[in-house]
Amino acid sequence: MGTPQRAEGSAQHDTTAVPFRLEVVVVPVADHDRARDFYTGLGWRVDADVSTDDGYRLMQVTPPGSPASVIFGTQVTAAPPGSADGLILVVDDIDTARDALTARGVEVGEPFHDEGGGLAGGFRIGDEGRAPGHDPERRSYATYASFHDSEGNRWILQEITERLPGRV
Repeated sequence: MGTPQRAEGSAQHDTTAVPFRLEVVVVPVADHDRARDFYTGLGWRVDADVSTDDGYRLMQVTPPGSPASVIFGTQVTAAPPGSADGLILVVDDIDTARDALTARGVEVGEPFHDEGGGLAGGFRIGDEGRAPGHDPERRSYATYASFHDSEGNRWILQEITERLPGRV
């Protein structure tokens, strides 16, 4: 990894002491009710369900075991419905996670790994550069599977069995 570059003229503040936590991801949907049924059907906890008289609807759900939540709804984002690609869900065991999702009616693709060698070959969200099956060495961070939600947003399962140093 290289040294982070600062934009010319930007303040030279040290952000290493400031905690930045990703807590919410917005997922663009066309049909709030269909998305609600999909995510609650996965067993995700409902944290908020808000609607107003002007047509605004928001739902926040949290996957089991996750500190981060997902928000979707009507008038929540200008992004086109189904345009989220590469939302990553970390799992301890890709096969167990696939089985659990399949049991809930989700069509999950077969496991795949990066044909360039996983972490060394670079991570790619799209369909290019995929090799079928688990990472041949069963390395942590190197085996994936994907599925789409009811709105077409693509989620990636990533198997992590051992964290990189410094990761929680």
